[in-house]
Amino acid sequence: MSDVISFVIQASPPPRLDKALGRDVPDDASLSRSRLAKLIAEGAVTVDGRVVTDPRHRVAEGAQVAVSVEIAQESHIVGEDIPLEVVFEDDDLIVVNKPSGMVVHPAPGTPSGTLVNALIHHCGDSLSGVGGMKRPGVVHRIDKETTGLLVAAKTDRAHHHLAAQFAAHTVERRYLAVCYGVPDANDPRLRGIKGTSFEPGNILKVQTFLGRHKADRQRQAVSFTTGRHAVTRSRIVAPLGAPACVALIECWLETGRTHQIRVHLAHCGHSLVGDPVYGGRRKLSPKAVGDAGVAAVAGFGRQALHAATLGFEHPVTGEFMQFEAGLPEDMQALLAALGYQG
Repeated sequence: MSDVISFVIQASPPPRLDKALGRDVPDDASLSRSRLAKLIAEGAVTVDGRVVTDPRHRVAEGAQVAVSVEIAQESHIVGEDIPLEVVFEDDDLIVVNKPSGMVVHPAPGTPSGTLVNALIHHCGDSLSGVGGMKRPGVVHRIDKETTGLLVAAKTDRAHHHLAAQFAAHTVERRYLAVCYGVPDANDPRLRGIKGTSFEPGNILKVQTFLGRHKADRQRQAVSFTTGRHAVTRSRIVAPLGAPACVALIECWLETGRTHQIRVHLAHCGHSLVGDPVYGGRRKLSPKAVGDAGVAAVAGFGRQALHAATLGFEHPVTGEFMQFEAGLPEDMQALLAALGYQG
């Protein structure tokens, strides 16, 4: 079954049909430019009663357009009644605070119990369809054991707009992390590591390529010749210990690659506490952090990483929205054991 969306091309249309449709299609149709391009190719668009399949077709002001859109199908992914901490929700998108242990999207090893399963159940009929399917549009992911903020689109148009912001690196993403050592500009060792530099304000910048590890396909690895460009910045929030041997840091992303913060900090010798892939266990001195601190670090069962801030432009209203999520209880307890007073 299909719906037919009819509208008229307005004054001074773009020279290409696909761009003209993207400009003039009614907002409530929730059709992204990529979806419209696909519909043109499928022969689902008529101009003045004639099917047009060439996206470069020149269309004139006043042309009558009809777009036949199949009613969104139910997703093959089953919704599951899993509790969610919803930070914000409207007709176009939803922002959630993801807990540790939850995978974002179903995969062969995790076909259920994921955030997408939970969102399909929670959103129900408010999902108007992304790519013709009633499913949430996931535009970014955070690792299974990483906690914090994540946005998903509920409409095709919102998905396209949010994805474009992530691609343009205009989305604000800030993380809080606990790392071994203190990444300070006064450390001459750091200045000697390829790909690292310091900016004013004692901000550590790591700039490399990232790609699949040659021996372990589940890992990412730093490269300076191949892979995807990746830039991470971080600053010290609080050095911890006497003398300081761990630190609470804030990290923010210019790019968003798989495991980016974890790999970049490990490259610098400041891997995350609890990171089972890139960190390893380091012995801390009880004299520096006390017996409670040593035990807390040794017993922390995941990478100490939390997506604390998420900011983006609303895909419909254009308003810049920013959300904050406080540290989860396990990271609060870790920092308390290390003597953090913040």
